[in-house]
Amino acid sequence: MSVSAFEHPFLSGLVGDDETGKLFSAEAEIEAMLAFEAALAKAEAGAGVIPMDAAERILTVCGSFKPDMAGLHKGTGRDGIVVAEFVKQLRAAAGGEAAQYVHFGATSQDVIDTALVIRLKQVRGLFDQRLSALEKAFVAIDRNFGARTLMGHTRMQAAVPITVSDRIRAWCEPLVRHRRRLDAFSEHGFAVQFGGAAGTLDKLGAKAAGVRQSLAFELLLADAPQWQSQRDRLAEFAGILALISGSLGKFGQDVALLAEMGGEMELAGGGGSSAMAHKQNPVAAEVLVSLARFNAVQLSGMQQAMVHEQERSGAAWTLEWLILPPMVMATGASLRLAAELVDNIRSLGKG
Repeated sequence: MSVSAFEHPFLSGLVGDDETGKLFSAEAEIEAMLAFEAALAKAEAGAGVIPMDAAERILTVCGSFKPDMAGLHKGTGRDGIVVAEFVKQLRAAAGGEAAQYVHFGATSQDVIDTALVIRLKQVRGLFDQRLSALEKAFVAIDRNFGARTLMGHTRMQAAVPITVSDRIRAWCEPLVRHRRRLDAFSEHGFAVQFGGAAGTLDKLGAKAAGVRQSLAFELLLADAPQWQSQRDRLAEFAGILALISGSLGKFGQDVALLAEMGGEMELAGGGGSSAMAHKQNPVAAEVLVSLARFNAVQLSGMQQAMVHEQERSGAAWTLEWLILPPMVMATGASLRLAAELVDNIRSLGKG
C-alpha cells in the first residue's frame, strides 16, 4: 500500500493519472539522468575537455545502462541523494579509462535538477494538449447550449438570470490564459542546471560556458548560468500548476452546485452510493475541488523551498522533492477529470 493517494492501489483510480505518473516514475527519472550524463560527455568531448573515445564509451553505456535499484535505495539513504551511487555504478559499467570521465566537472544537483527540468518540459507539452482539448470541449458546449438561461448566483444567493455562455466564459477563459502562461514560461523556464561543486564550474575553466551551452543544446533546454540556489523558476511553475487546478476547481464547484439544485443540468455518469441506490454523486466535480485545494496548500511549501542557504541547501531541496511531483500529479488528474466531466454534460440551462 502506498502512502500517496496518487499511487494508491485504489485511490489512484480517483486522483491518479497514468500518463502524468509515468513522467515521475523511477524509470523516467533514471532515463533523464542518463540523458544528462550522455549529453555532458558529448559536450565535453566536443570542447576538448575529455577524450572523444571516452565520450563514445560513455554514450554507449548510457544507452543500455540498468542500475541496481537496491543499491540506489541504500545509497540514497546513506548520502541523501541518489546521484553518488548512480554515478558509481555508471563508472563501473563504463570501465577502463572512460570511467574517470563519467560525470566530469558536474555535481549531483546538476543531474537531479536537469533531470527534473527535462520531465517538467514533457509535462508542459502534455498539459498544453489537455488544456487545448478542454477549451474546444467548452466551445462545443457553448455552441449547443450557450443561448439558454441559468439563474445567476452571487454570494450563494439567486441573483438575476444569465446565459449559459456567461457561465462557460468563467470556466474557459482562465484556461486560455494558463496556456499562455505555460508558453511564456517555456521561453526561459526549462533551463539546464550545470554549475559543478559550488556553481562555478571550476574544473572546466574558460571552456565552462561553451560546454554548458552545448549541454543545453543536446538536451533541448534553455542555456542559463547555474541556478542551483535560485528556485524561482520552480516556484513559478508550481504557481501555474496551482492556477490550472484552481480554475478547474471552480468549474467543479459550479457543477456540483448545479447538480445539487437540479433542473438546470443533465449530467451522465456520476458515482453510486452504497446506501442509496438512487443517487448519482458528482464525484469528478467534487474531486476537482479537492485537488484545487490540495495544490493551493502545497504552493506555500514551494515558496518555503525557495530559501536555499548559501550555494546549496539539502533541506529546501528535499522539500521540493516532497511537494512538486504531487502538485504535477494533482494537476494532471484535474485535467483528466475535467475532460471527463465536460464530456458527461448532456444538457445545460433552460431552453
